[in-house]
Amino acid sequence: MNSFVAQRLYFCFMFFISALLTLPATAQTSPKGGTLASISFIEGHWKATNDGRAVEGMWMAADGDNMVGMMRMMKDGKVSMYEILAYEQSAQGLVSLVKHFKPGLIGQEEKDKQDRYNFVEASAGRAIFQKEGEALRILYEKRSANQFVISRGNLQDNKWVFKDLFVFDRIK
Repeated sequence: MNSFVAQRLYFCFMFFISALLTLPATAQTSPKGGTLASISFIEGHWKATNDGRAVEGMWMAADGDNMVGMMRMMKDGKVSMYEILAYEQSAQGLVSLVKHFKPGLIGQEEKDKQDRYNFVEASAGRAIFQKEGEALRILYEKRSANQFVISRGNLQDNKWVFKDLFVFDRIK
C-alpha cells in the first residue's frame, strides 16, 4: 500500500474515532425528542364545550425550559376537575407532566406523582405525546388560527386512532 492511501485511511479512521468519542457528550447536552416550539401554538386562552361541560384552558408562553398551562372543567356552573400541565424540556426530550385535582384542590394523584407523557413527534401545528407505561397518546392539533384540539389516541389493529376530547376556540 502506498503512503498516500495509508495516510488517507489513517485520517478517515481518526475522524471516525473522534466522531464516536464526541457523540455521547452531544447526546447528553442536546435535547432530543421535540422542543417547546413544537407546542407553542397552544399558547393563549381557550374554551371548549363538550357534552354540556365547559372546559377552559390557559397556556402561558414558554420561558426558559418550560411552558405551563391549566384547565378548569365545569358542569352546570360547578367545577368538576382542575388540571395543571407543565411541559418541560430536558436532556431526555420534551415531556408533559399533568396533575388532576377534584373540587377543593384535592389531588387525584399521589403527592409526589403525576401523569407523564413523553414526546413522540411533531409537525407544523401538531404534536403527539405518549403516556409513560401505557398505550395512550395525546394529540395537540391546530385546526385554524383560532382553534386547536386535544385528542386521545388508542392503539387499534396496530394503528393509532384518535378521538377528539376537547375542541378549543380562542378567547379574545
